[in-house]
This record gives sequence, structure tokens and C-alpha cells, in this order.
Amino acid sequence: MNVSGDQIRTQVREQYRDAALNMQLPAGCGPACGTDTGFGSDLYDALDSEILPDTARLTSLGCGNPTAVAELRAGETVLDLGSGAGLDVFLSAKRVGLTGKVYGLDMTDEMLDLARRNQSEAGITNVEFVKGDIENIPLPDHSVDVIISNCVINLAPDKPRVFDESHRVLVSGGRFAVSDVITTRAFSTAEKADMAAWAGCVSGALSRDEYRQGLDGAGFGDIEIDITHEVGPDVVSAIIRATA
Repeated sequence: MNVSGDQIRTQVREQYRDAALNMQLPAGCGPACGTDTGFGSDLYDALDSEILPDTARLTSLGCGNPTAVAELRAGETVLDLGSGAGLDVFLSAKRVGLTGKVYGLDMTDEMLDLARRNQSEAGITNVEFVKGDIENIPLPDHSVDVIISNCVINLAPDKPRVFDESHRVLVSGGRFAVSDVITTRAFSTAEKADMAAWAGCVSGALSRDEYRQGLDGAGFGDIEIDITHEVGPDVVSAIIRATA
């Protein structure tokens, strides 16, 4: 059975809305998701965690720490695709400084509300949270120096569109540096139709070759895909870098 993009988006939105309201991880990235399964705030340096509100850390849904590999520099403009409660946005804001800016893009009102409360609590001013879909990024062409994302692109039904949009908003030579889940084998049609597994960062994941082909097709170069750790049966976390 095939599932539509709208069905996937609705399922994902509901899961992460509930995560924001309940301040807990959704099914698939649940309470067991720490270092044992490769998800959550345990993947961040303890020093980074100390500067952030508890709600930003405890609702971390990611599979890595993209801010640690993006090589962010003072004055840069950064976009976080699927920013959730704001953890990677706030860490990026610290790295780019007051002369830089970080956009957090999320499609879930409840997550955006939580992120803005976290921003207020942390007193961070060089951040703007924006509602939108990573398949249709609401920013101008060539307006961003760096794109980061943490275990979110796998959730998008139309990944070629995500790669095209990412390339569009990046400046020439801009950097794409994300953490994401990739598969180590081909999934069956039935597995790809498992909606809970979609929201749990599994069924929608690409293989290494599919990821490379998608980025190449959107015009990216210097593509690197480095596996970091296992997150579950037949799925691993990877750091993906590319240049616009």
C-alpha cells in the first residue's frame, strides 16, 4: 500500500505536535532513545547543554550534532531545517555571534511556540523561528550561508524538493551540513508504508547512494557522507556535507 505525501506530513506533524505538548520524544524516538539507540540530547557535548533551557535539551529528537560539524563562523547566516524546540538553533547562534543570524524552520505550531519560549528563557536575540515546510522554504534565493538539520530530511515525502530548495536558498559556495538517518538496505513497499516508522525516522530514510544522487541532482558538489553510529536495525546515523 502506498501512502501519500499529505498522509505522511499529517502523521509527522501530529507526532511532533504531541512531543512539544508533552515534552517527550515521539514513538520511534522514544524515551529509550539515548546513546544506546543513537537519538537524543546525549549526542551533544555536556558543555553545550549547560547553556540551554532544559526543554530544548529534553525534547531533542535528533540523531547527531550538526553544529559540531558545520564549522560555523562569526557573522554567518544559518538555517536549521526542522528546528523543533530550538536546540541546534541556539547552539548555532552562539557560534555565529551577534553579527550572525540563525533561522529555525518548523511546520508545527506547538514546536514553534516551545522554541520561542526557550529563546525567551535563554535571552538569545540573533534567532528567528519561521513556520514552513522544508519542501518549500520561505526564504529568498541565496540568503543563507549554511544549512543544518538534525534527523529531519528523512521525514520529508519529497526529498528531491528539499534538496532543490536547500540549493536555492544557499549562497554560491554555501555549505550543507546535516545529520540524518540513512538505510543500509532497500526497504519493501510495506515497510515504507509504515506510518509510525515514518515519524520514527526509519521508513522514509534514503540509502547512502540515494542521498548522494539527490544532492548531486540538485546541483551540490563536494558531497561527503560519513556514517557515525547505528540507530536501529538497518538504519545508521550519518553526517552529510555538500557545497552549493
